[in-house]
Amino acid sequence: MDQLNYLLFAWINASPASSKWLLDVATFLARDAIALVPLLLVGLWLWGPQSQLISQREVVAKTTIALLFAMLAAAAIGRLLPHERPFVAGIGYLFLAHAPDSSFPSNHGTAIFTCALAFLFWYQIWLGGLLMIVAMGIAWSRVYLGVHWPLDMVGGFLLGLVGCLLAQWVWNLFGGFIAAQLTRLYRFLFIFAIRKGWVKA
Repeated sequence: MDQLNYLLFAWINASPASSKWLLDVATFLARDAIALVPLLLVGLWLWGPQSQLISQREVVAKTTIALLFAMLAAAAIGRLLPHERPFVAGIGYLFLAHAPDSSFPSNHGTAIFTCALAFLFWYQIWLGGLLMIVAMGIAWSRVYLGVHWPLDMVGGFLLGLVGCLLAQWVWNLFGGFIAAQLTRLYRFLFIFAIRKGWVKA
């Protein structure tokens, strides 16, 4: 597996001869595109047709649970089984400043793949497909810029899948209770905005 990791990294990683525009695109994907996840979840919770709000908020809740599972697992793996990033190992070229912490699995990859899979499973396939394209772009960019190995992204995808499975299991057992508590808390915290009509009740 290490040999495959090295070969794929060498094939993907940028070099000093790489074009500036491609490096700029990769930097945007690697650093900024992940903001789509919170923006999308907040938007789906706060706005939408009244007839779809319940189902949208269920998707947001389940996705958040999946993210919690996946990100906690990623943090635990990084602590228990630390793996050097390419630039720490002195391999390839680095084009994005990053702390020399454990590379496996990728936190960015875990978050975006979890969200993409959640939308594929529980919401609209076309939107989940678009998010999966974004996820692939983020995964490529972080390898291209030298901060991750390719298999770090595979690990993120697998954790996203496991996170979604666990979230569905939790929702099957406690979904009604979780939805009621989240709605009660939301209406308490956002009572002013709801009364003003800025967000949906």
